[in-house]
Order: sequence, then C-alpha cells, then structure tokens
Amino acid sequence: MRYNRLGHSGLFVSELCFGTMTFGGSDDMWGQIGKLQQDDADGLLKTALDAGINFIDTANIYATGKSEEILGQSLKNLGVAREDVVIATKVVGPMGEGPNARGASRGHIMDQAKASLKRLQLDHIDLYQIHGFDAATPIVETLEALDTLVRQGHVRYLGLSNWAAWQVVKAVGITEARRLAPISSLQAYYSVGGRDLERDVVPMLQSEQIGLMVWSPLAGGFLSGKFDRDGKTTEGRRLTFDFPPIDKDRAYDAIDVMRSIAAQKDCSVAQVALAWLLHQNVVTSVIIGAKRQEQLVENIGSTKISLTAEELSALDKVTQLPAEYPGWMLKRQGEYRAHMAQPE
Repeated sequence: MRYNRLGHSGLFVSELCFGTMTFGGSDDMWGQIGKLQQDDADGLLKTALDAGINFIDTANIYATGKSEEILGQSLKNLGVAREDVVIATKVVGPMGEGPNARGASRGHIMDQAKASLKRLQLDHIDLYQIHGFDAATPIVETLEALDTLVRQGHVRYLGLSNWAAWQVVKAVGITEARRLAPISSLQAYYSVGGRDLERDVVPMLQSEQIGLMVWSPLAGGFLSGKFDRDGKTTEGRRLTFDFPPIDKDRAYDAIDVMRSIAAQKDCSVAQVALAWLLHQNVVTSVIIGAKRQEQLVENIGSTKISLTAEELSALDKVTQLPAEYPGWMLKRQGEYRAHMAQPE
C-alpha cells in the first residue's frame, strides 16, 4: 500500500480509501447500496486496516447517520488507535424535515459537525467535506464556518465534493484572501469509463495542488466485468440503481480492452479498472466499498497490478473524451509557447 500526500497539506493517506456507504442501510435508497450491520462492518474494516488502508470515508447522510454510528463503533470494537486512521465525513444532505436541516449554511455545518462527532465517538474529524454545492448559501459563509471548526479543533482538514472547477477555484480564492483554513481535497466521480473530470477539474486540481478522492471508481459496478453488450447480466447494483450516468458504448469498449489485459495478468476486470485510476497522477486516493470480504480483498489486490505504457495507451485510445471548445483551442494556441515552459 502506497501513501500519498493529501493536496498541499502534510497529511498522508493510503492510495485506497475504505468507503462505508454500504453500512446501515434499510428498505430505502441506502438499502439498495448496502445493509451491512455491525459484525459485517467490523470484519470489513479489519480487512482494510490489515491491508494498510488508513483512510476511511463516510457521510452524515449515509443511512441517515447509521453509517457513521457503525463506523465509530467498529473503531472501538477493533481497538483502533486514533492516530492510526484518517477519518473523513461529509455534510450538505438533508438530515431533517426543516428548511435549515440541510445545505452548507453556518448553522447546519456547525450542528452536523457536532452530530457526526457524537455518532463517530471521536473528538475530531480529520477531513470534513462539503458534500455538494449549495446554491442558496454564499460560499464565504460556508468557508468561514469550516474555518471556525478548524480553529476550535473539531476538524483538521477541509475538502469539497462534487463541485465544479470554477466553484472550487472561487473557494480557494476566498480562503486565501481571508486567510481561512485551506481546501485540501475534492471528492469526485472518475473512472476509466467516465473521464469527464479531465476537461476542467483535473487541470484545476493540478494547478491548485488539491488532492483528488475518487468515488464510484467502477462506475456503480458497470466496470466490474459483470456487464456485456448483450444485456444478459443478472446481477449487480446497476440493475436496480443505475448510477452514475455513463456513456455505455465507451465503457463497453473499455471493458473489452480490460478483459484482454485481465486475461494476460490473471486478474479481474475490476482490478484493471482500479489500477488504471491508481496510475493517474492526479489521483490521491480511490474509494472502495464492499458488501463482502472477497469483494474487498479483490479490490485491494488492484494495488499490486502494474499497467504498461502500451496497456495504458490502449485504454486511453478507446476512452478518451471527444474534443470540445475551449479545450481544443487552448491546446492549439498553447503550442506556440508550451516548449518554452519545459525544463531543460
């Protein structure tokens, strides 16, 4: 297991992050993702920790707080030393019926940070993330609330999730101008079958030295190897929860190439898909969740797979995004000066 620095911070996190969205669901949307209860959660967390994973991600909205509760109890049950793990959680989603029980307002953030700490049975959150962009709250209000939590010692690092490039850059500008606690990471969807992030977000992250946490690296299971063009698949979460959206023709082309690579390396298609992400320089950590031990062990095995330049090129060829403006114009005009910026 390799460890990467989270953005421009001094915090190091494992290249795989253990996601807990499968914890605590019932007969609702979260139940479609997972219904793991305490004993199963304890076993999966132990497997992750034994493999060297030190990074664990959850959110207050996962199973309406139950995921945080189960994770907190698992840490206690396993006797995990606090300094040995990096715990990340998130806030924005609705946690009640009222109009103020959601969003990124100062009130909701302060209330939910305390609620998350109680559910997790912790005295601080390592990485506190705004789970989505709240158009009803000024960004400065959100950032000042987060800064307060850092100054109080309840939170140590700050992150965003599912924000557009311009929104992240605006937030960075505000934190710098007002000397607020900085943004260290962005959690976003990215996969070999869904590379939209590369248009604007990836260049922005590299420019601002912000870390990238990848959610749904297998595109909701679509890149697991279970799905074929013939549509005969009878298992997998995608059959009941078709998310995230994906260009399926492009994804099938990627699966064809990955099947060939997997056969040569005696591994699974899912492992190749995860390994592709681990080969992308912009990626800090890839979030993996699981319902079963064998699934988690298989995903962890992706860290041992090395893809050759030829294999990466073959995947790039079938999954690269079609050129769009202003990207193609920036590239064309940039050629005039690009060679002057290269180190000798």
